[in-house]
Amino acid sequence: MPSTNGLSTSAVTLVETITARLKEQIVSGALPYGCRLLSVRKAADEFNVSKNTVVEAYDRLVAGGFIAARKGSGFTVVFEPDTANNQRPKHVAEAVDIASLLSAQLDQSFQIRVGDGRPPPAWTEQSEIKRHLTIHDRSLTTDSDAYGSALGFPLLRQKIAHRLKNQHIRAGEENVLLSFGANHALDLIIRGLLSAGDTVLVDDPGYYPLFAKLALAQIRMVGVRRTPEGPDVNDFNEKLKSERPKMFFTQSLGHNPMGGSITLPVAHAVLAAASAHDILIVEDDPFCDLPLPAHRLVTLDQVNRVISVGTFSKTLSASLRSGFIVAREDIIVALTELKMLTTVNSSGHIERLLHRLIADGHYDRHLKRLWQRIETASHAFQHRIDQAGWQCFADSLGGYYKYLLLPAGVSDIELARAGAKESIFIAPGSVFCIDKQNPLGRGIRINVSRAQDMRFYDFLLRML
Repeated sequence: MPSTNGLSTSAVTLVETITARLKEQIVSGALPYGCRLLSVRKAADEFNVSKNTVVEAYDRLVAGGFIAARKGSGFTVVFEPDTANNQRPKHVAEAVDIASLLSAQLDQSFQIRVGDGRPPPAWTEQSEIKRHLTIHDRSLTTDSDAYGSALGFPLLRQKIAHRLKNQHIRAGEENVLLSFGANHALDLIIRGLLSAGDTVLVDDPGYYPLFAKLALAQIRMVGVRRTPEGPDVNDFNEKLKSERPKMFFTQSLGHNPMGGSITLPVAHAVLAAASAHDILIVEDDPFCDLPLPAHRLVTLDQVNRVISVGTFSKTLSASLRSGFIVAREDIIVALTELKMLTTVNSSGHIERLLHRLIADGHYDRHLKRLWQRIETASHAFQHRIDQAGWQCFADSLGGYYKYLLLPAGVSDIELARAGAKESIFIAPGSVFCIDKQNPLGRGIRINVSRAQDMRFYDFLLRML
């Protein structure tokens, strides 16, 4: 990054961090219209940066129309939030609030991003596979400019069905619906199979973007405690009896944020309970193509009451928004109709690229390298944690995530704030909890693919 106004590259990064933080406080109303900002000197002390860094940050806020310099008064907030936005429905406001961590992930100003849910670009977009993604697809025909089937590109669906069979899941292409990634798939399931006021069970802690989608759809969420072996079976059974839910959303393998995977006895118990109470299970499976040594609910269930959601975004590229739903044919038919009404189709060009990558063997070679990287990074992270005497929630290998339990008296939110001051993005555990009193909220999610920087461990040693 080139320097700005004589600032070094590291200073520019600090400028971006301070600018983004103040902008967020202004837009949210924490710094309301007419509020005076700290003087340049006091702000420099507060953020522990140079005065030049603060001046540059303030200048950017002035240019953006957020603050203005008042003679004799310093810098004053002049931004007025849209009043219509302040009157948005409660369920919309709650959904936006839940999704706040996603906004932080998209903020590129952090130097150390251990809390990011995605792998680093060097593991995906900048790997050898990028070369294949940029090659012009000669297999495209004039028909590729048409809408095509709402189910998605048939040849890719066939490849996915073949991969499912290799994983001992009896599913044909009629059981596969392509989507714009896992989040679009979850949205289709929520909108197509649930109604406002319905009750569902979710992992607690669990996948916070799912919570935001459910809140937006005005679905009532009830958390099921998570254990290192999967959902707490006793808690699951109690909630089934007391809450009468329609669905259970869970992640069996490489759990986000807790790490770890479901064990075979727990998987059988969950399926038996779901069958007894006649509910559907939505199994979020972003690592379905990795050789995780564990058991999937959909494999045991054979696409009966389990709906599986897969994606290429976690293993191939976050910029390739493509995923899929695997379900009974009647469910696929219903969700295809909704997809056709809302988006007409998913991206045929991306789906053709993915098909070619799989058909030519590039995808499997990439997965092999990716799995080796995950294993190496996981072992390195665990070694450092063991050396420091800290503890993770689950020790089993799987996926990108580990969940570091914090000592008593350490706040996950305060730790995240302290990290932000040092340009470290930390994902606080309480963000992933439905029950804000859940003791498991006192922890932080760590992406092992982004946990190589020793400055992060030095920070933890000072703070814990």
